[in-house]
Amino acid sequence: MHIIVTILITLIAVLHLYIAWFEIFAWESRGPRIFSTFPKQLFAPTKAMAANQGVYNGFLAAGLIWSLLIRDPVWQTYIALCFLLFVAVAGIYGGATVSKRIYVVQAAPAILALVLLFLI
Repeated sequence: MHIIVTILITLIAVLHLYIAWFEIFAWESRGPRIFSTFPKQLFAPTKAMAANQGVYNGFLAAGLIWSLLIRDPVWQTYIALCFLLFVAVAGIYGGATVSKRIYVVQAAPAILALVLLFLI
């Protein structure tokens, strides 16, 4: 895999590790500062839901990291493709239903990595 794609996948994986940590462990402490338009009284009741989302983000990060550790170039590409598609779809859905910012933060980097994966 080309170094640019590897760097992009690494950055996307780190982002999803951060999101997983935030949603699982810091939802009530940091959440109100990050999501200032979300009513503060709803953070405690939505803690389990956010943690569940965090687990999914952890799976995305794990899959992307796994793709970086595979030695066979064909399988490495297949696994990277699979998890980048998962991230892109989640980012597109989140951008359409929650916040346009999710397009930029989550979907755009994954789509860029997908394009580069095929071009390079």
